[in-house]
Amino acid sequence: MKFTASQIAEILEGEVVGNLQEEVSTLSKIEEGEKGSLTFLSNPKYTPYIYTTNASVVVVDKTFVPEKEISATLLKVDNAYKSFSKLLEFYNQFKLAKEGREEPHFISETASLGDNLYIGAFVYIGENVKIGNNVKIYPNSYIGNDVEIGDDSVIFSGVNIYYDTKIGKNCMINSGSVIGADGFGFTPDEKGEYKKVPQIGNVIIEDNVDIGACTTIDRATLGSTIIRKGVKLDNQIQIAHNVTIGKNTVIASQTGIAGSTKIGENCMFGGQVGVIGHITIGDNVKVQAQSGIIKSVKDNQVIKGTPAYEYSGFNKSYVYFKNLPKLVARIDALEKELKKEKSNN
Repeated sequence: MKFTASQIAEILEGEVVGNLQEEVSTLSKIEEGEKGSLTFLSNPKYTPYIYTTNASVVVVDKTFVPEKEISATLLKVDNAYKSFSKLLEFYNQFKLAKEGREEPHFISETASLGDNLYIGAFVYIGENVKIGNNVKIYPNSYIGNDVEIGDDSVIFSGVNIYYDTKIGKNCMINSGSVIGADGFGFTPDEKGEYKKVPQIGNVIIEDNVDIGACTTIDRATLGSTIIRKGVKLDNQIQIAHNVTIGKNTVIASQTGIAGSTKIGENCMFGGQVGVIGHITIGDNVKVQAQSGIIKSVKDNQVIKGTPAYEYSGFNKSYVYFKNLPKLVARIDALEKELKKEKSNN
């Protein structure tokens, strides 16, 4: 579908400098722009590309003044980066706009379905499921018994949502994710053999949560594993049973969080962080990538390393870590000198 520069200006509340009827049908990076694409300029480092790009329309700040002729139509806005982000969101919503039911699929007679749904081919929807309005469930997804999915949520292809899971409004779960599988609960018997502990709790995902591809969130042994409002989880993350993650916390790829750990609000985790079970991490905590957390962390801490501790302290210590071979060599040399002096005396 094509949009004119004037139509985009309406969406972004901007001013067109050039051809109002210039048409675009795709988005591009400014250095790779082709005829019919729209791009943006916000970083001064990329300014030279605005004079060479083949993009048809470029979103720029109102303060931008060209130093030479530009072939593209300009769309001037208060903040080019924010406006382009808004446009990306609009474009994404447009691309995901789907309705109707594809065949074959299975929907239990006891399921309750909202309006304006998209149900892809080979979707299974179990008993007593409740699905809100404008929900999209892409092909080959499994929705178990008694699951609830709130309005405007999107479940991409190949997602498995186990029974009793509760998902809020405006959530996005990407392909390959598994929500509500059994937690890792086993106990040894008198023979040393491991017997499974039944996991009879559930998973609760509140509103505006994004879950990346191939992420797993285990159901609780008892009670609930809870992902609070606004949490953003990257791809390939493991959330164990009875974990709670506070609102607006963001966690990067390949992080693993062991059972019953409580993570506060507005935290930021880098990739490949490991967290042991049964600890509490406070609000506004920042964890550097590849850290290992083995004890509870207070509010507002920035931590790094394995075992993880205060960030600036780790950096100071690292100066000594990397110089250990030199320090050992100096100590060895000093010891040899001392031995010589003793033997001479």
